Amino acid sequence: MPSLNITFTDEELAEVRAAAAAEGKSLKQYVHDLPLRERQRRQFVRYAVSWGEAHREQFDEAFPEEVPPADRPQGSQAA
Repeated sequence: MPSLNITFTDEELAEVRAAAAAEGKSLKQYVHDLPLRERQRRQFVRYAVSWGEAHREQFDEAFPEEVPPADRPQGSQAA
């Protein structure tokens, strides 16, 4: 199975260890899960942005006082 060696400063490693402990995971499991969680987070954000854009008109009609200024960043540019 492929593996990866990652170099951390002492401070970085202490932070990663503390984060792993806070989640009740081993350091190895925590570092393994990070890119998977990031992929899930990005997928969620993409869906949330597309849902918001698809429903923007309905929201604007229901809450006209909440309509953002025209120059406000939209979609993924706002994130």
